[in-house]
Amino acid sequence: MEYDPAAPGLERRSDIGPPWPDIWIAAGRATLPLSTRMRRWSRGRTFVVQTQDPRTALGAFDLVIPPVHDGLAGPNVFPIVGAPNRMSPERLASELARFQARIADLPRPHIALIVGGRSKAFDLPPQRAAEMAQEVARAVGATGGSILVSFTRRTPSEARRILREGLGALPGWIWDGEGENPYAAFLAAADAILVTEDSANLATDAAATGKPVQVLAMAGTSAKFARFHADLEQRGIANRFAGVLRVGPESGAYAPLDETNRAAREVLRRFSAR
Repeated sequence: MEYDPAAPGLERRSDIGPPWPDIWIAAGRATLPLSTRMRRWSRGRTFVVQTQDPRTALGAFDLVIPPVHDGLAGPNVFPIVGAPNRMSPERLASELARFQARIADLPRPHIALIVGGRSKAFDLPPQRAAEMAQEVARAVGATGGSILVSFTRRTPSEARRILREGLGALPGWIWDGEGENPYAAFLAAADAILVTEDSANLATDAAATGKPVQVLAMAGTSAKFARFHADLEQRGIANRFAGVLRVGPESGAYAPLDETNRAAREVLRRFSAR
């Protein structure tokens, strides 16, 4: 099975065969038909790792790496806080350097606002977007600082418009989706970070900075995400936004979250032990 960088991905008619990888790491339901067969295909040679909860028998995998808030347990389960990500001190510094000229002269503190959107459990309808804009504008204005806003692909267009209008009078940068994405630079430049509650990825990325993180309410509820945010709060990483920003010495400090490397070390440890 050779890797072709020009290929869009596997299809039903794709030829799958040896040489088999030493370690197979997969995520998402679409990969499960391959992951659950990989040990059989490779005659036990390949060490099979599935991230997230596969929602199937765990015996098909050598190691499962789900988020802690999924509550999964077992001898081949290694839970992590949040989700694997690509944030690191090196990447954050590199991304900040690329956009420093646009950010450097903005008044401090820099407040990053990372907005998610519609999901199975949450939504950002116009009324909640308007309330969010008012809450954030009031809090940022009270600090005398500036706003750095990044939307995701799931942010409804009407919510984007409302937030842009509601936050547009503040000094800062509301990324319009054109050109290179300054998302990681916003996290690196921030003195405090606001993330919406719909995404474990957004909160995990923010927690990789070691900066104060606060979680913005959306329309909807989720017991799973409630457990996730409670875990972050217990670890001193994040808390619910209640109109006042956590900035300055009183905001508290924590070690940047680095669960991706912790999980990688566990994969290598178990692979070597086998």
